Amino acid sequence: VQLVESGGGLVQPGGSLRLSCEASGFTFSDYVMRWYRQAPGKARELVATITSDGGITNYADFVKGRFTISRDNAKNTVYLQMSSVKPEDTAVYYCNAIRLATYWGQGTQVTVSS
Repeated sequence: VQLVESGGGLVQPGGSLRLSCEASGFTFSDYVMRWYRQAPGKARELVATITSDGGITNYADFVKGRFTISRDNAKNTVYLQMSSVKPEDTAVYYCNAIRLATYWGQGTQVTVSS
């Protein structure tokens, strides 16, 4: 089982970034997928959730209207489109797969700074 995040990096405030998480080793289309983030010295927090068929999404209040979660079950990939980013969005972003079991990726660093 593997979840591999990519797309992180340095972005200026107000900019955009798209994170990807490619899954392998399990039936991706059966799993709810989530993005979490963890800033230095802070607890990991849930950012966004998408159901297995992509029909329902949910967002934390602090990203609502700025971030969009989506998935492509044919590519076993979940995305997080980040727009209007703020310095407080700086964190390691993790994807998470959950059904009967739960799986985590290794994370990708996002730094928002001018």
